[in-house]
Amino acid sequence: METIRPSSDLRNHYSEISRQCHEDRNPVIITVNGHGDTAILGIQDYYNMKSELELLRTLAESEEDVVNGRIAPMQNTFDDIRKTLSERKNNEV
Repeated sequence: METIRPSSDLRNHYSEISRQCHEDRNPVIITVNGHGDTAILGIQDYYNMKSELELLRTLAESEEDVVNGRIAPMQNTFDDIRKTLSERKNNEV
């Protein structure tokens, strides 16, 4: 559950807000003139959210590929990967 705090608390009680974000693992909403302005969360939660969003985007793109018929048999894909790796290995020699 998120906590709502005025912007003055960010300046006057930063360490408390930071601790709250890390310990409770919930965002703190900062208000300006009584309206939500900024959300603060711990860095690990930020990175987790960013990773989850990237995964969701990838899944949405994959679903779009399936809907539009941009698919190939899995064996063909693995064969292409093996061919590419083999070509790289031969070029390095």
